[in-house]
Amino acid sequence: MKSAAAGHAAVDGARLHPRCIVCGNGNPGGLGLTFVPSADGRGVEAAFDCRESAEGYAGLVHGGVVSMVLDGAMAHCLFHMGRVAHTGELTVRFRHPVQLGRAARVRGWIERSHGRLHVLGADLWQDGRVKAVATAKFLEAPPRPSA
Repeated sequence: MKSAAAGHAAVDGARLHPRCIVCGNGNPGGLGLTFVPSADGRGVEAAFDCRESAEGYAGLVHGGVVSMVLDGAMAHCLFHMGRVAHTGELTVRFRHPVQLGRAARVRGWIERSHGRLHVLGADLWQDGRVKAVATAKFLEAPPRPSA
């Protein structure tokens, strides 16, 4: 994966929205995930500690938190490519419960882009198993006219 699309510098997502619950350092209740280029070069990835504050059912990470982390990975993939876009559609498939207190890894990648529309994928791994997968459509805001 190229680090930024032609004519687009990479975007620091944590600086763009410092109070983001997924990546912002200015949110004391946030997850504080740090996304880096993935080892396979297809996108980005981050470690997720599955802390107790993310609990839904006893001993399990809440499905909404899993969805949020997957969405964040896809957004950061776009940031890495120098694009800022918002989620227009998100589909998550939960394959296995995500356990609290056990390290997990989340990855995001671009499947395809058409102008301002981007289709992305993401997955969350724990204990060597894919626990959840997501696909999403992101839409960039139209360019603002120059003043």
